Amino acid sequence: MKGVIHTVRPLLICFLCLLPHSGSIVARQAGEAGERFRWQALPALPGPDDGVAGAFVGISNGMLMVAGGANFPVLPGGDRWEVEKVFHRAISVLQLPGDGEWRGGFDLSLPVAYGAVATTARGIICIGGDTGDQLVQNSFLLHWNMANERPETTALPDLSVPLGYGGAAAIGDVVYVAGGQMGAHLSSATNRFWKIDLAGTTSPGGAGVWIELPALPGPPRAFHAVVAQHNGFEDCIYVIGGRRVVGSGATEALSDVWEYAPSKGSWRRRADSPEPIMAGTGAPLGQSHIFLPSGADAASLAIDVERLRDSHHGFPRTSWLYHTITNTWIEAGDTPANQVTTPAVTHRGAVYLATGEIRPRTRTNAVWRITPVSPAEDRFGTVDYTVLGAYLLVMVGVGFWFARHNRSADDFFRGGQTVPWWVAGCSIFATMLSSITFLAIPAKAYSQDLVLLVANLMIPVVAPLAVFLALPFFRRMNLTSAYEYLESRFNRAVRMIASGLFAAFQLFRIGIVLSLAGLALASFTPLSPAQSVVLAGVLCVIYSTLGGLLAVVWTDTIQTFVLLGAILFSLGLAMSQVDGGAAGVVQIALADGKLHFANLDFSANSISMLAIWVVVLGGMGQNVSSYLADQSVVQRYMSTPDVRTAARSIWTNAVMVLPASILFFGMGTVLYAFYKTHPGLLDPGMKTDQIFPLFIATQVPVGLAGLIVAGIFAAAQSTVSTSMNSAATTVVTDFLQTLRICGNVRGCLIVGRSLNLAFGVLGTLLGLLFVRPGVTSLFDSFLTLIGLFLGSLGGIFLLGMLTRRANGGGALCGLALAFVLLLFVRFSTTIHWLLYAPLGVSASFMFGYVTSLFLPNSKRQHGNS
Repeated sequence: MKGVIHTVRPLLICFLCLLPHSGSIVARQAGEAGERFRWQALPALPGPDDGVAGAFVGISNGMLMVAGGANFPVLPGGDRWEVEKVFHRAISVLQLPGDGEWRGGFDLSLPVAYGAVATTARGIICIGGDTGDQLVQNSFLLHWNMANERPETTALPDLSVPLGYGGAAAIGDVVYVAGGQMGAHLSSATNRFWKIDLAGTTSPGGAGVWIELPALPGPPRAFHAVVAQHNGFEDCIYVIGGRRVVGSGATEALSDVWEYAPSKGSWRRRADSPEPIMAGTGAPLGQSHIFLPSGADAASLAIDVERLRDSHHGFPRTSWLYHTITNTWIEAGDTPANQVTTPAVTHRGAVYLATGEIRPRTRTNAVWRITPVSPAEDRFGTVDYTVLGAYLLVMVGVGFWFARHNRSADDFFRGGQTVPWWVAGCSIFATMLSSITFLAIPAKAYSQDLVLLVANLMIPVVAPLAVFLALPFFRRMNLTSAYEYLESRFNRAVRMIASGLFAAFQLFRIGIVLSLAGLALASFTPLSPAQSVVLAGVLCVIYSTLGGLLAVVWTDTIQTFVLLGAILFSLGLAMSQVDGGAAGVVQIALADGKLHFANLDFSANSISMLAIWVVVLGGMGQNVSSYLADQSVVQRYMSTPDVRTAARSIWTNAVMVLPASILFFGMGTVLYAFYKTHPGLLDPGMKTDQIFPLFIATQVPVGLAGLIVAGIFAAAQSTVSTSMNSAATTVVTDFLQTLRICGNVRGCLIVGRSLNLAFGVLGTLLGLLFVRPGVTSLFDSFLTLIGLFLGSLGGIFLLGMLTRRANGGGALCGLALAFVLLLFVRFSTTIHWLLYAPLGVSASFMFGYVTSLFLPNSKRQHGNS
């Protein structure tokens, strides 16, 4: 494996160095200083005077809730400087998106302000705070009861110390609290760090208990921002800025940023904010941005507040964006008013900012909904739409053209075994890679590194198994469905269960691929991701249902060339826009670890990480499963005229994988360097899987963008059409024909087309689920599905081909036990998802063989000794 790593890494660097060198930015970019956010005023917060600061602000069941807080009442003469701060207990509630009226008449059990607060799916977690007399250490859950339409509180365990002016954030059900003051003065600030698991954990201390974690490495602080956001690898906790007391007793504003990774249990320093930020607030946006809409700066500490009083100019009206993947900061534009000492909260892609302090002793009751403006908005022109539309019409035309060739089920499902070897090879390549390759692999390399490239390189390693083991079996039996072999070797029950698992896998596969296409189209057009998924699904259904396998393999071939041409052009364009060209990309990538290939970790903990052995075994297991048990792949090399041409198609795919993998992983690396250099061109509201479409929308010249988007649809449609056709093939061949439900040629053809349509519709509905914000990587989701559904099937095929002792009963037991084991591993362990496929292969083989020893022998033909 070290030899592979040392070979491929220089190849990638050399390839990058061959591409163009220019630092210019082409015309179609969104301006880095353009409008980034739209601020919409919502109904003002009711209650005391002109608002409060330090309130608990969060969202529960679609309701924005503001609880507690403190202010300085205005005396009759208009002077607020001669009064004591007043603490409140009122709870105000506004139904989002915020077009209605505030509801009131609700109270907390005690007046409190300046506690830490985090929004979770269970409600708003409120921790500690200041009552005016003392700091408190209690915590509670505040949530909106939809049944009786009122807020309710539920007590949670107390912190170990009183705490105020700290920060909190949640990752799922785990809430983290960092820093704050343990006394009335800033000199009591701490850098302690705690967590509580609302759902219960196996951590030391038990469920529902505050557990102290490694302290924040930076100085003790208060009035800082704490935000949870994904860093490309996992959800992390970020602590930003704040203020502290230095040795002389003076107050210092902080600009340092720290990231805590829960999987590692450790902190690391990130890029400092451009200027100190204190008493501000932060909220996650998209899947990798942190938006800070407010904050006081260091200059505020030097202002003579007593002298300026009400003529104080207010805190600076500058907002900031931090990007966790590229570790960069940019200005996010001016704000209507800088509202500090109040939490911001994210809901359905928008940030809500309610009340707060706008100058010393002065609050505001203003409430805002802040929505990001995509740099790609309105960038897809008429020419682009024309090119995209023409391409899609050509694909539909191919379906109509080949519809006239389908006179039997064999024509529809196997193309009459007339497909040229090079077409079948391109189709296998498109089937195994392009559905996820064009978007998800660049996104993975952009957000992480090149570790998963090694998994792709296992395709050529496994190809001989397909050529010399599987292919002779399948061709000798002249199969339409790969699962016919399982009935011949074992029994009908094994065949039908395997076929059913494959059909279920294809449904999920269609959903993932269509969601990628939907995310891409939504990046360019006014369509939402859901609308885009529906459009892509309808087009795939039309040409696949009409044309059958011939339409699928020929469109796969066309789409392969479009895909490769698009990625080559995009690589050159992106490279030309990085300072220093290829050398600049390599320099940035090396400095930030983006060319990292292998985690040489063989410890017990490496089983839950992307260690090199996990990647190698995972890649081999997934490709063994695909070549042996994936009907969409087997169907390709069964569609050629003979064994020799079928073998050529498999080798064609294997040869294409190495350069294609370097191309697509390299695209992600180049995108990282590009956006590291130009962070202002990022879309703060995007999903990570949209990074390549964003580049196309904002950087590619008019007309060519439409062609590349056609490549994106090529990548998606090649697999969607394949999945629909292959799933329909298995249902007709393995169920309907076996049970003699469709007995004649025309009847099977009609049913096949109907099932093709049904799988397309159901897959499209699943695609609507996969575009939800919670899915951070569709590439991970796809490989997880391969392991769960195809892993155990691959083992059963090997069991039949490599042994004579295994029988039908043992194969059924092997399938069942392996699938149960995989479900247990998925939901009850931290084993990495890449190991699901090799675990499924080995478990079904082992369980099947062992149980066969204790069961009566049945069919044992077509196997080896």
